Amino acid sequence: MIITDLLERNAKDYPFDIALVEINPLKKVDQYVTWKEYSLIQPSAKGEYRREISWKDFDATANKFANMLLSKGVKKGDKIGILLMNSLEWLPIYFGVLKTGALAVPLNYRYTQDEIKYCLELAECKVLVFGFEFIGRIEAIFDELKNIKNIIYVGENTPTFSESYDEYINLYSSVKPNISLIEDDDAAIYFSSGTTGFPKAILHTHKALINSAITEQAHHNQTKDDCFLCIPPLYHTGAKMHWFGSLYSGSKAVLLRGVKPEWILETVSLEKCTIVWLLVPWVQDILDAIDNKTLDLSNYETKQWRLMHVGAQPVPPSLINRWLKVFPNHDYDTNYGLSESIGPGCVHLGIENIKKVGSIGKAGFNWKTKIVDENKQEITVPEKVGELAVKGPGVMKCYFNNEKATKEILDGPWLMTGDMAKYDSDGFIYLVDRKKDVIISGGENLYPVQIEDFIRQNDKVKDVAVIGIPDKRLGEATLAIVSIKDGMSMNEDEFNDFCTALPRYKRPRKVIFADVPRNPTGKIEKPKLRKMYSTQNLVEEQTTA
Repeated sequence: MIITDLLERNAKDYPFDIALVEINPLKKVDQYVTWKEYSLIQPSAKGEYRREISWKDFDATANKFANMLLSKGVKKGDKIGILLMNSLEWLPIYFGVLKTGALAVPLNYRYTQDEIKYCLELAECKVLVFGFEFIGRIEAIFDELKNIKNIIYVGENTPTFSESYDEYINLYSSVKPNISLIEDDDAAIYFSSGTTGFPKAILHTHKALINSAITEQAHHNQTKDDCFLCIPPLYHTGAKMHWFGSLYSGSKAVLLRGVKPEWILETVSLEKCTIVWLLVPWVQDILDAIDNKTLDLSNYETKQWRLMHVGAQPVPPSLINRWLKVFPNHDYDTNYGLSESIGPGCVHLGIENIKKVGSIGKAGFNWKTKIVDENKQEITVPEKVGELAVKGPGVMKCYFNNEKATKEILDGPWLMTGDMAKYDSDGFIYLVDRKKDVIISGGENLYPVQIEDFIRQNDKVKDVAVIGIPDKRLGEATLAIVSIKDGMSMNEDEFNDFCTALPRYKRPRKVIFADVPRNPTGKIEKPKLRKMYSTQNLVEEQTTA
């Protein structure tokens, strides 16, 4: 079985059931209409605020796009770049690519024009599909894209250097193309976060995709009656593979183009969402809005919401405990994964293990894990820190066109994650920090995540990042970048007093009150922070503190 088989099954078994809904709050009919009033508006009057597509039309559109690509000479094994914001077109285009036997190559919507060009060339893409938001970036480089044979534009007012998806898609047959595919065929290329330079191209097979769907459904028990709210970007494996649970169960999913707390709650209410995947900043924003009374839960219908899960970055236990006080009837779950392991699920907490909040869990469905020392010898002693390694059906085939980097991360069938972790006495895994983020200060290994978790316990702190900066005496010293909640204040003395509960060697040597930058998947952009704050003046100030 391959992933497109699930789409075709759903089109056959549930042809007229809603597969996908797109909610775009910026195009709402009336910004002042409440969700209850809006639900009474006839669908024909809702404009582009809410669009939907059935399983039958989803599959038919994917077939049309596949046939469109084939008519342009696309062959099995070719690579097709996808640069789109979340929309109703995104997934049918993705599945259309897969149906041709070509590889889907999703691109990060934050990429600069140089990064777009680099990734398209690295993946050897022959076709690029892009949306309105990227016209300027593509226009600046389109004549330099030597390997690109076709540029397809999704939206109105097609630029002169591209051809229209909207105008031509319905000219093609909705019959499935006759392309033979097996699980071992290459299916997609995803890109790493690029924290150590330009991104690396991660090659996955159809086997990885179908197993991610099986794993996701097994972890969260999606049924036909569920409705999954997807907010993170679909170019990322996390969002895509969580949605695969909906694909596997034939249930509805909602793509929300916006992250304001009221938009999230409105969508949960309007679409009767039962499962919501949130990133840490959005959890914080929702709870803060409730605390400062700008969001009143009594105005929303949330009784059907059964599961809230968080992932894509370390999850502070204090944040989840705070959430469960507000939503005591919610199940909570977290998944751990990397794009190199086809996204979430290689480690899984499980809703039955709520007492282990703070842990990422144990090996996920069909996965194995181990923690190893610097010599790659397995560690079995609780609380001893080592590098987490995972093995399973979603491990990448390789870094495309990068044999050296592939050898560095793959140890036989094991994927070396680069994350430092430890077991507790019950065998649950706890992330300690990224291997490259460990701060070595005065000979001591300091793990920023542990310090960040402590600082987040302060009621005034909205977000925090801890990094290492050069120090002449200690080698590295700890710097805390702290974001304070709206309407509150904190000075350095107050912060330092709070941190006296930490062992002295773990206390930040310096604090800066500023915003904490995060990428679209919620991860703290620590390379950016190191670049911003590792200045000579700061180093001198640190060494004299």
